[in-house]
Amino acid sequence: MALNPFFLQGSYGEQRLVQELINEQLKIYGVEVTYIPRKFVRKQTIIEEIQSSTFDDNFLLEAYINNFDGYSGAGDIMTKFGVSIRDELSLTISKERFEDFIAPFLDAMDDDEVPDEMAMRPREGDLIYFPLGQRIFEVKFVEHENPFYQLGRNYIYELKCELFEYEDEVIDTTVEEISEVLDQTGYIVDLIMAGAGTTIARATAGIATGHIGIISLNNDGSGYTSAPTVTFSSPDVGSGTTATAVAITTTRNNVTSIKEVLITNAGSGYTAAPTITFTGGGGTGAAATCGIATNNTTRGVVSLTITNGGAGYSITPTVTIAGPNSGINTATARAVIGSAGTVTQLYIINPGSGYDGPPTVTVGAAETVGVGTYWRNEVVTGSVSGTTARVKRWTSSTSTLQVSNIDGSFAPGETITGAKSGAAYDIRVSAANTSAPDKYKQNEEIETEADSILDFSESNPFGNF
Repeated sequence: MALNPFFLQGSYGEQRLVQELINEQLKIYGVEVTYIPRKFVRKQTIIEEIQSSTFDDNFLLEAYINNFDGYSGAGDIMTKFGVSIRDELSLTISKERFEDFIAPFLDAMDDDEVPDEMAMRPREGDLIYFPLGQRIFEVKFVEHENPFYQLGRNYIYELKCELFEYEDEVIDTTVEEISEVLDQTGYIVDLIMAGAGTTIARATAGIATGHIGIISLNNDGSGYTSAPTVTFSSPDVGSGTTATAVAITTTRNNVTSIKEVLITNAGSGYTAAPTITFTGGGGTGAAATCGIATNNTTRGVVSLTITNGGAGYSITPTVTIAGPNSGINTATARAVIGSAGTVTQLYIINPGSGYDGPPTVTVGAAETVGVGTYWRNEVVTGSVSGTTARVKRWTSSTSTLQVSNIDGSFAPGETITGAKSGAAYDIRVSAANTSAPDKYKQNEEIETEADSILDFSESNPFGNF
């Protein structure tokens, strides 16, 4: 039977009616997604192979959900090579809406970023942010002929999408909601940089008569695998304080012995030189003697007490002790800083002499190495190791630099410089993985375990040549 002659098949008016009805249905029953086009950053000129890409534009678009196979995670398939993602999402978008509101922007871009022949329709490799599940999907296939030429033309694109597997792509859409999703994607490493704090550590000193003056090492011993414990006998005066010290080891010709003994607390109340005992460490033979100061003219610094550990220290600060009121032997000490950038301990190197009262102790200022602000997604490089990484987030208040896509291994203390911002700070604490990797980053471990169970080696069934 012939077509109805009273209707113009394929007329512009009929086509417009269908298109507007489709657009209206998508606006009523669809969801608002963010379309993120892929831009080519670098490609091989011989075979046109794309080496890297970036995503820094975004367009709001209404889409109808056709199906969501395996969306809840049922699409994760375990294979020898790890977890294979099969979470799929099928979306329908208006062809007219894409061509009118997205294609002109893509067409205006550089041909190397978005080729002209690919700017007028959705492309495989583009991303779609699905806000209801806070997930990013990658377009795997674009169906442009469904339905097939109704009234002489097609009106929609059907996008077959799979859950996006993040690798080393630069994604910076300036949409905060999308950035929050990406901030926890992949391996993220926190680098604690110098220059975080401005608080100076403070300490007080104490003096007393009958304190340990100097330690003489009579025998350095041998065979130590770690520093032994140094123990002093108790003071003769009941109200006195037992002295403390630490041993410093050294290795020569594969033999580890004691190099020196540092006084950490000179003690008080000694009327005679105490006995020094070395225990532990795995070695034997070490022996030492000490002398004491018992009169006012030879009084030295007995103890150092930290009243404020400060903050922001990246290297050991200088500890300065004021000179004695009489005498010329000024006490000296050194500081020890912890991983948090605070002064955790003060060691007395020389107690000095001639102090009539507790001297003033001054701890050097915290390091203020570093300038500038790192930019999101810029590449940073280590000055010593040459390691590169991409910035995830820079928190200036704590001087914490979050990076991903690390190529190499950063060295503690080296300067990390941003390629675009010019920001440069020194690493204070060795890199530490403080965030949990996503579940699909365990593939290498899974593959290794599978190899230990199943034999995937190949052999020639006809024998060797």
